[in-house]
Amino acid sequence: MNYRQLGSTGIKVSEIGFGAWQLGNQRDWGEMSDSKAIRLVHEALDRGCNFFDTAPNYGHGNSEKLLGKALSGRRNHAVINTKFGHHSDGTLNFDPKFIRATLESSLKRLNTDYVDSLLLHNPDFECLKGNTGHFDELEKLKQEGKIRAYGASVDSSREMFELMGSTNSEVIEVMFNIFHQEPKKAFQQAGENGMGLVIKVPLDSGWLSGKYDKDSVFTDIRSRWDVEQLTKRASLLPRVKGVLEQEESMAQAALRFILSFQEISAVIPGVKNIQQLNINVSAVEKQINQKKVEELEKMWEEEIAGSPLKW
Repeated sequence: MNYRQLGSTGIKVSEIGFGAWQLGNQRDWGEMSDSKAIRLVHEALDRGCNFFDTAPNYGHGNSEKLLGKALSGRRNHAVINTKFGHHSDGTLNFDPKFIRATLESSLKRLNTDYVDSLLLHNPDFECLKGNTGHFDELEKLKQEGKIRAYGASVDSSREMFELMGSTNSEVIEVMFNIFHQEPKKAFQQAGENGMGLVIKVPLDSGWLSGKYDKDSVFTDIRSRWDVEQLTKRASLLPRVKGVLEQEESMAQAALRFILSFQEISAVIPGVKNIQQLNINVSAVEKQINQKKVEELEKMWEEEIAGSPLKW
């Protein structure tokens, strides 16, 4: 495993992290036993993954609970990121007066007395302007040692620029992948600001694994895609496949594309089984050729930029 600095926080993170949305989350991703979830976390640690991304609403708190169990006795080897805004009871509430209580609940489920980073979980744009009380409360929690860093999880460069310009955030989690490249407009400034960049949805919820086509049927959260979205994604896959090296999987290429941007600290693909974990971790064994990065950037500019794909 390779490691990078999480911006200027002083925290070192594995290039390949562990997206824990799937842990104990039957509602969104199908059944996964507790024992299987814990084995996945242990295997990830053994393979050098130290960055774990979770949230209170993942599996109604089960993701945090299972992560807490799995990291028992190994907490010092893990970097934990959790979030605020989407709550374990399924409600959505960004009122800053609830940040402390929500964090305390997360800490209890995670079986720890601190988290390494706490992010606002896709808040309204107004929350990113720094005048709503959210970041004052986050700074207090940092000073108390309950969190080591804070920021927000967002989807666009506009949100990134606002966050960097209006707050003292140190970590930004942002959606970025071959099919969703718009946020890279803010990468240079993020690097100059010493921002820790964590990349979510790196495989476009599985599409960039190469397993699906326009006739694929989804019964989990991915059932949100309509026929138009499925057809568009399927039409782009041949161009992605065209950059693959011999014996390279599409998932490996997708992760290597992301890691080619040096401003990025870590990427957090979701993990449902050992096979997926192995594919994710193996992405660090090689670097993608810069020419292929440029080909994928050109594809996005020509095929997607003018008509963005829905997440």
